[in-house]
Amino acid sequence: MPRIRENRSWSLGPQLDLYRAPLDVVKIRLQLQTHPIHRSISLPTRNLNGAIQTINSILRHEGISGFWRGNVPAELLYITYSSIQFTSYRLTTTALSAFPTPLPSPVSTFISGALAGVAATSATYPLDLLRTRFAAQGPSKVYRSLLSSISTIYCSEGLPGFFQGLGAGVTQIVPYMGLFFATYEMLRPPLAKLELPFGSGDATAGVMASVLAKSGVFPLDLIRKRLQIQGPTRERFAGGVVPVYGKGVWRVGKKIVGKEGWRGLYRGLGVGLVKAAPASAVTMWTYERTLKELKAWDVLE
Repeated sequence: MPRIRENRSWSLGPQLDLYRAPLDVVKIRLQLQTHPIHRSISLPTRNLNGAIQTINSILRHEGISGFWRGNVPAELLYITYSSIQFTSYRLTTTALSAFPTPLPSPVSTFISGALAGVAATSATYPLDLLRTRFAAQGPSKVYRSLLSSISTIYCSEGLPGFFQGLGAGVTQIVPYMGLFFATYEMLRPPLAKLELPFGSGDATAGVMASVLAKSGVFPLDLIRKRLQIQGPTRERFAGGVVPVYGKGVWRVGKKIVGKEGWRGLYRGLGVGLVKAAPASAVTMWTYERTLKELKAWDVLE
């Protein structure tokens, strides 16, 4: 059988969508809220109360289907992002290992993860923006359909409209993916020695790496979401009117902190972790199992 040098990537989007899509909608709605947060309320309590209120509001005004707004671009995003991410990660890791003087393992995994994240984020960013805008729609729809949204954005905002907030996305994904893969590769060997059932050491390492990396860069994720809905339809999305921020990640962050306090940068963090951690566990467990099988079949070097 011929040897294939590239990674065969896959996506678990359809399998995980049952719980992931509603959480994604709730997280995005929370991230777009702009009212000040009272200092006497702790961050975990604020996140919990905000999530419950958002869920009740969606059920009351939009029905159960409201939790799956933006599901089509989200599914396309999950499939293409995972494929590009893991292919880029393996190709970069292989290229770095061929250096005459190999880099230290943590440095190599950080660089590979960061470059994989940049490649996947840049290539799929229009889908990410469409997912955010559809998830942010309330009872009064901004876009009638996916094709309508593409046409409307292109006509009113031009091609750059599909890349609103890309700078924040890249700024976020470099430390996120680098930190995620570096932490994962550091935790996986010791957890493997524990001989956890069903090879769940990979899943456990994925959860821990996801929580650490997601928490560290969450403010950048929130800034990206705020920037993605900038434009002529900004005032029509659910959750209140997001201000005009202008350009620059640092400038947007300063405006948010000035109006909402530093806690405003962490709106939706709890929901984001509940969504991301299990998904990372399943993804990394499946990735390691499939990679092992491909190597055993002599399909992958």
